[in-house]
Amino acid sequence: MAAGKHLNIETRMTSPPLTVAMSVYNNAPFLAEAIESIRAQSFADWEFLIVNDGSSDGSREIIDRFAAQDPRIRAIHRENRGLVFSLNQLVEEARAPLIARMDGDDISLPDRFEKQMAFLAANPDHGVIGTWATCIDETGALRGNCGEKPVTHEEMVANFEYGPLLCHPSVIMRRDVVQAVGGYRAAYKHCEDYDLWLRLGSRTKMANLRERLILYRHSESQVSSKHVVLQQVNAAIAFAAYREVAEGRADPTEGLDELPTLETVDDVFNRPGLSREIRAKVAPNILYSPVALRNDGYDIILRYIREGGDRDGLWRTAARLMTIGEPARALRMATTLATH
Repeated sequence: MAAGKHLNIETRMTSPPLTVAMSVYNNAPFLAEAIESIRAQSFADWEFLIVNDGSSDGSREIIDRFAAQDPRIRAIHRENRGLVFSLNQLVEEARAPLIARMDGDDISLPDRFEKQMAFLAANPDHGVIGTWATCIDETGALRGNCGEKPVTHEEMVANFEYGPLLCHPSVIMRRDVVQAVGGYRAAYKHCEDYDLWLRLGSRTKMANLRERLILYRHSESQVSSKHVVLQQVNAAIAFAAYREVAEGRADPTEGLDELPTLETVDDVFNRPGLSREIRAKVAPNILYSPVALRNDGYDIILRYIREGGDRDGLWRTAARLMTIGEPARALRMATTLATH
């Protein structure tokens, strides 16, 4: 597969076998390193499509500098429209049958594409192949392994309810299967990838290479940190929608611009008690998040306690509220635990 690096770049750019798809929004501190990691790939027969989603931090200048140096890089600059819009635009604009995701703050190791392309060539029944990842912090220092994702499709299906299934910026996807399910859905804010994997699971096989081929950057400013409660709630709704379809019913969220809230989800799905199920799933996952405890996650946890949820770790959560400067919330949680 490494033979791609010997091709004449100028003569084959109309139909490369792989499109690298990156959405950028104010990634300037890390962007050059991310782009360089793609240019350093041993498999080099690709186009690199970068959508600049209205960045205001100098990302545009970095992208244009690399595009001037490398004809494989194609830049699209426009106003901010959000990640899901950008992802769907990348899918539509891609010239290749395969799309490699990449984020503007991560680093792909040099043999990532070579190994993923070899897997897809040997497994034409698979539409998505990801890799395991190593976590780094904002300085680039190693934080350890990011967890071991399911390797086979069968393992992935068995873990559909729990996730995470794939490291999104590590995947290569077949463009036609992504388009066949309608791409990413804007209603599933902050879990658009999980919703996509659930819908793809009945149409194609998915897998992960048991190798850590991407350095995945964690920071407190990430979407998953700032919007942890909404991400968790929307992911639970995504699985509920998947279950509806798996049982032969229509997806109640199909065509929605916004997902139902916990107050309305029972009616939208016509499933009394679904909101309680979602709280029971979400509450244990947000106990250690200061962002969640200071915001709407706190009310979800209190309601979960009143509904008879498992108390494991909840007294420690009340104590944690004291350590993060929320004594009134700590007292209210302790009182709720003592009286329910």
